[in-house]
Amino acid sequence: MTAPIASTASVIELTRHLLRRDATTGTPGERVALAELAELVGSLVGDLADVRLDSDGGALAVVPDRTAGPVLLFSCHIDTVPVDDAEAWEHPPFGAVLRDGVLHGRGASDMKSGLAAAILAVRDGLRGGRDIALAVTTGEEAGCLGAPALGALLGDEVLRRVAAVIVPESTDNAVALGHRGAFWVSVEMEGVAAHGSTPERGVNAVLRLADAIGGLNTLPLREHAALGRESVNVGTFVGGIAPNIVPAAALARIDHRVVDADVSAIADWWRARADDVRTELRLDPVWSDATHDWIASLPAPPAPGPVSYFTDASVLVGLLAPSTPIVVWGPGDPSTVHARNERVEAAAVERAAELYRVVVDAWHPRGGRPRG
Repeated sequence: MTAPIASTASVIELTRHLLRRDATTGTPGERVALAELAELVGSLVGDLADVRLDSDGGALAVVPDRTAGPVLLFSCHIDTVPVDDAEAWEHPPFGAVLRDGVLHGRGASDMKSGLAAAILAVRDGLRGGRDIALAVTTGEEAGCLGAPALGALLGDEVLRRVAAVIVPESTDNAVALGHRGAFWVSVEMEGVAAHGSTPERGVNAVLRLADAIGGLNTLPLREHAALGRESVNVGTFVGGIAPNIVPAAALARIDHRVVDADVSAIADWWRARADDVRTELRLDPVWSDATHDWIASLPAPPAPGPVSYFTDASVLVGLLAPSTPIVVWGPGDPSTVHARNERVEAAAVERAAELYRVVVDAWHPRGGRPRG
């Protein structure tokens, strides 16, 4: 990426290598970072796998050259959220500083350390004759934008063989079984403009929209035994152009975190109250059965509940066979994710790499059954 890296690099060296590249979502850097990653991974796996970069440059897949049995897929993303104020950081956000056993930088926890651990696990698994695949996307932070390309990149032959998925996001190396989905809508109200001194001659769109939002306590939110209760957040509210004009339009953007793929009741609630409702993002919830044999065999403690964020798994659930076990499991402290001075303990990254190696080593050898 910023400089060549040896094929024998440790997971810490590889993480620092990734941290030096600014891969902020929506900037040219994320596509450059993914293209460079394709070259790097290609050098690590050689002719053991097919490294595929989609034509738009938004997703990468590493697929075993001869898929013979069930596939273990690592699903990652390379993009990061923006840096708010680089001068206010304790260490340069793209300096990849390692100090006192802690790696500092944007993406340290979300999720370049997990990506590095996954890359080495895939390399070692392929060398050991395991059917291991890797998916890396861009645009995850903006709503899993790169993930839909994985269907074509992985192909039906691989997708129908995927038997388990690891998403190496920050969980303090505990095994989380899923997360809520997301349903984002833009809600618009129309009004009639008039002079601010004679508001009775107009129709105030801001007040109309505020009135609709004031009824959120009647929104039909559901609850899931494991995922918890659905939530709603009014993220933005914009209306009017000047204080002395009755606003003719008002727009709010709403974030619902949902526990069911069917969001029609929520959509209908808004349509009954607003002039225009448009879907901005729709991601399915993810939840796996803790009693699944593979999940029960994982060498790490279970997380106390679902993670609070969404992941590319929301897209994968629509591509894979029903009930395919998916876990969110990786190094990093979730409390530092998206925050200033993002960081991860080097020992946690090394531990994740070790845990992934154990899982990969126990995966189905070609022509055999899983060990352990």
